[in-house]
Amino acid sequence: MKKSLALISVLLLSAGILAGCSKPAAPAATTAAPETTAAPETTAAPETTAAPETEAETEAPTEAETEAPTAKVNTIILKEADDKMINTYSLLAVNPDSPFEDADGKAVEGVEINTEGAKALIQWFLSDEGMQMAADYGQAEYGDSLFYLLDGAPVFEGEIAPATDETKTIRLSTTTSVNDSGLLGALLPVFEEEYGYTVEVQSAGTGKAIAAAKYGNADLILVHAKAQEEKFIEDGFSYALDGFDSERLSFLYNYFVLCGPADDPAGVKDCESVLDAFAAIADGKYPFISRGDGSGTHTKELSLWPEELGITAEAESFADYTDWYTSANAGMGSCLVMAEEMNAYILTDKATFLTFQANGGKM
Repeated sequence: MKKSLALISVLLLSAGILAGCSKPAAPAATTAAPETTAAPETTAAPETTAAPETEAETEAPTEAETEAPTAKVNTIILKEADDKMINTYSLLAVNPDSPFEDADGKAVEGVEINTEGAKALIQWFLSDEGMQMAADYGQAEYGDSLFYLLDGAPVFEGEIAPATDETKTIRLSTTTSVNDSGLLGALLPVFEEEYGYTVEVQSAGTGKAIAAAKYGNADLILVHAKAQEEKFIEDGFSYALDGFDSERLSFLYNYFVLCGPADDPAGVKDCESVLDAFAAIADGKYPFISRGDGSGTHTKELSLWPEELGITAEAESFADYTDWYTSANAGMGSCLVMAEEMNAYILTDKATFLTFQANGGKM
């Protein structure tokens, strides 16, 4: 009898030990840093050297405390509404006389640009109807505006030409954020129904979206990287439509947001600025997912790392950081899924993040 009782005790003790080992190990990045106090974030006063571009100098929406999402998503917004994180969207018509070229830089002949269709779509985007629909998008479904109208944005108040057999197909090359967020899916059917056009959307990072236009594969672009847009104009690929003062027609903005795991091991939420937050991520070598695709988001991210790190678009610049820095060369939705799976930090546009969150981490 005593031997039986001893045997039962040993078995019970072994079961307890095994149960304790079955707990999943905490990610290395989480255990590598001390816990941070979950104090509410205060909005830092803008630095005089960090003013956003003039066209975006409009009152930012009040920053609310970010709560953990009700959906099964561990990634949350940790830093937003910093004046270095403004995200401006612009329309540019493709010049039919552009010096079109292929991926090897060789001249491409015989390119036909649907200038009338591009003009009609740009005019509609900048009409009262188009702008109001863009500004209202997200309110009903997400309880928050995903995009805001720029103060002083160009407005079109004239007649928009309906489609003809020659002009009905419009090729729009655009960034993933306006597509993955659902904005184009909400707006374009209204335009198509009213004016008889069909809009073919090519969605990629801004760099690739602009490249498509340079190859002659787009009639207009909708992108969000000022320097790349200005180079596009400088190289002769865009022109000013009648009635507008500029080739680059900036009309919407939102904010990039720095997201990461809810337990925030780097203490990003308590940093005074987004620059401090990026420095904290680098100092602690916490996992970070980079778009790595030359997009507007990727371009913005590169500008936020401490200069001494030397991180650029070139792979050799972050070769020593691959234990924590992942260059994905992928769209925003795919990168958000990666960040969720890897318990990593990520820079994203707010519109795509809210869509990702509402979808329970699926894109």
